[in-house]
Amino acid sequence: MAENADLLALLAEMKKSMEKGQEEMRKGQEDMKDETRKGQEETKDEMRKGQEEMKNEIQTHVESKVGEIKDHVNSCIEKIEEDVQSVRRENGEVKGEVERKIEEVEDKVQGKIEEVKEKVQVKIGDLEKRLSELEDRPINFPSNPDLTYSRPTVKSLTFDGQTSWTVFKTQFDVVSSANGWNNRVKASQLVASLRGTAAEVLQGIPSDKLTDLMTIENALEARFGDSHLTQFYRTELKTRRQKPGETLQALAADVKRLMSLAYAESPMDVQESLAVQFFVDAIRDEDTQLRTRLMDFTDLKSALAYSMKCETSKIASKVSMHARPIRIEDNAGKRKDEKFESLLGALEKFLVLAAGKKSAPRRNPNVTCWRCYKRGHVQLECPSDSAPRLNPNVTCWICYTKGHVQRECPSDNASRRNPNATCWKCNKKGHLQNECQQITSINHHKETRHGSDKALSRRSL
Repeated sequence: MAENADLLALLAEMKKSMEKGQEEMRKGQEDMKDETRKGQEETKDEMRKGQEEMKNEIQTHVESKVGEIKDHVNSCIEKIEEDVQSVRRENGEVKGEVERKIEEVEDKVQGKIEEVKEKVQVKIGDLEKRLSELEDRPINFPSNPDLTYSRPTVKSLTFDGQTSWTVFKTQFDVVSSANGWNNRVKASQLVASLRGTAAEVLQGIPSDKLTDLMTIENALEARFGDSHLTQFYRTELKTRRQKPGETLQALAADVKRLMSLAYAESPMDVQESLAVQFFVDAIRDEDTQLRTRLMDFTDLKSALAYSMKCETSKIASKVSMHARPIRIEDNAGKRKDEKFESLLGALEKFLVLAAGKKSAPRRNPNVTCWRCYKRGHVQLECPSDSAPRLNPNVTCWICYTKGHVQRECPSDNASRRNPNATCWKCNKKGHLQNECQQITSINHHKETRHGSDKALSRRSL
C-alpha cells in the first residue's frame, strides 16, 4: 500500500511537471508568434519604404528622360521646319524658272505654228489653183481597162434558223471582210439577211439596239448557237464509229468537225491529240485500228494517211490472194487434154443444173413450209396451198386439240370446254372464268335486285 501511494505521488508530480512544461511551451509559442508578427510588420514597413523610394527615384529618372526627349523633339521639329521653309523657297524658285521656260516654249511653239499655218495656207492656195487649172483642161485620156479597178462586192447570205448558226456566222464574217463593211453596216446587213424564225429574234431586241452588232449576234447565239450543245457533241464524238461504206477521209472530216464544236476553247495541240484518239477509236477495221494506234501519231493528218495506207495494202493483199496463177506443166500434154475435157463436162453439168433450177421450183431440204409444215419447199411454192395448215405441234384454243390453229378449227361452233382448264371463280375444272355459271347467276341476281330497287323507288315517288 505504501508503495502504491508513493507511485501515485510520483505520478501526480509528473503530471504537474508536464502541465508546467506545457504552459511554458504555450507561453513560448505565444511569444514566438508575437515576435514573428512584429518582425513581419517591420519588414512590411521596410518594404513599403523601399518601394516608395524606388517609385520616387523612377519618377524622377523618367521625368528627367522625358524632359530630355521633349527638348530633343522640339529641336528636331525646329530643324524640320527650317528645312521645309528652305525647300519651299527652293520650290518657289524652281516654279518661277519652270513658268518662265514654259512661257518661252509656248512663245516659240506659237511662232512655229503661225509659220506652219502660213505655209499650209500657201500650199492650199497652190493646190486650189492647180485643181482649178485641171478642171478647166479637157480630159482626153483613152480608157484603159487594165488601169481601172473596181472592188468586188460579195452578196450577203440568208439565215432562216434551219442551218448551223456557226457556219453562217463564219460565212458572214468572210463576206463582210471582203466587202469592207464596218460594224454598223454589218449590223444592218445581218438584220436584212434574217428570215423565218431567225427574223423573229429581232422582236426581243430594243429598237435602239438594232444597229448594235454585238447585241444582235448575242441574241442569235443564244437562240441558235451551239454553246449549250457542247456535252452533246462530246458524247457524239466518243460514240462515233465508222459506218459501212464510209471512207476514212469522210470519217476524219466528221471527227474534225465534231472536235471544233466540242472542244472549241481548247488549244490546237490538245485538239489534234484528242482528234487522233477519237479517229483511231472510230475506225471500223480492227487490224487498221490496231496498226494506227501503235504508231502513236500526234496529228490527224498523219494518222489518216497511215490508216489509208493500211487499208489499201490490206485490199491489195486480198486481191493477190484470190487471183492466184494457174500452174501448167510443160511435159503433160495428155493431162492438159484430160483436164480440159473434165472442165468442159463440169461446165455442161453446171449449165444443165442451172437450166433445171430455173424451170423447177426451188427445192431446199433444210427449209420448212409454213402452210403444210413439210420440208423441201417454202410457203409460196406449197403444192397444197388451199389445204389447211396442219402442224402437230400447235394446239387450237377452241377445241383444244393439236394439229391446227384457232382460225382453222373445223368445229368453230363447238363448245369451248377444256377438261384440263380451271375456273378462277369457282375453282372447278371443265370451263373458264368467262363461262362460269356462278357469274351468270350472280349477274342475273344483281339485275333482278336492281329492277326491284327501281320499282320500290318509283312506288315511293
